[in-house]
Order: sequence, then structure tokens, then C-alpha cells
Amino acid sequence: MSVTETRADDAALRRAARLDIEDFNAAYCAVLDDGNLEDWPEFFTEDAFYNVTSRENFDHDRPVGLVYCENKAMLQDRALAIAKTSMFGPRYLRHYITNTQVTGIEADGTICALANYILVETLAELPEGRLHQAGRLIDRFRRQEDGRVLLSSRIAVYDTLLVHNALVLPI
Repeated sequence: MSVTETRADDAALRRAARLDIEDFNAAYCAVLDDGNLEDWPEFFTEDAFYNVTSRENFDHDRPVGLVYCENKAMLQDRALAIAKTSMFGPRYLRHYITNTQVTGIEADGTICALANYILVETLAELPEGRLHQAGRLIDRFRRQEDGRVLLSSRIAVYDTLLVHNALVLPI
């Protein structure tokens, strides 16, 4: 196989992976936007890592975040707690994930990707809505035997200096 053919194959793999990730993110956003919190953990592998952290913390390698989950069980606990026990004012969120880039495909098939995100929040007392968060997603996807991709890691690095109220619902 020539170098040109190898590059074409790599480009085709990255394009296919990007399309799979874009489909994944559309479904992910729809579940969260529709308030189906108990379905949210199903987008992750059993050993998944999930962190929502500030740009400052990320840039300084501080392993802290507003949300920090080290596996799917922790994500399930969080989803259940929000859905069943948390009390907060009614709100509607719209998640937008854009500019997806596949930055690499590792030997084991793990797909590394970056994307931008914004989260728009509408509250009863703020009917015009507002930007709740903006930032980038640093993702690692693992392809399953059935061909689907699931997140093995999602780090949401928010650029927004002020996070209105509490971060209640997932990014």
C-alpha cells in the first residue's frame, strides 16, 4: 500500500468516525434536552470518566471540577439524584455541540475528538434565556461490538467565567 493510499484510508476512517460522533452527540443532546436523565449514563462505557472543569483548572492540570465521575455507576447515581431528589427551579436547557474534530484513532480503536459546546438555559424568571456555559469537549470514544460508539472519557472545559446558579444538569 502506498503512502497516498494509507493517507486516504486514514482520512476515510476519520471522516466515518466524525460522522458517528456527530450522530452520537445529536442523540446525547436530545436525551438531555428532553430531560431523560436516567438515559444519560447509557452514553458511557462502564469505566467512563466524566469531568466538568474550568479552563483555569484544566490549563493548570488541577484534577478538580464542578462534576467529577470516575465510572458509569457514579454517573447513574448523579442522574438518579438529580431526577429523584434534587430540588431546583424549573428550567429548560438546549445543548449544542459543534465543530467536531477527530484528533486521532489509537491502535486499540479509541477515537480521540474535540468539539465546542454551548449550553443555553431558560428559567421561569428568565424567559428570554441566557448562555449558561460555553467551552470545549475533550472526548475519547470506544467503538462497541455492535458498531456504536460510547464515551470512555468526556472532559467539558468551560470558558465561561461565571456559571449562573448551580450546575444542576449534565453538559
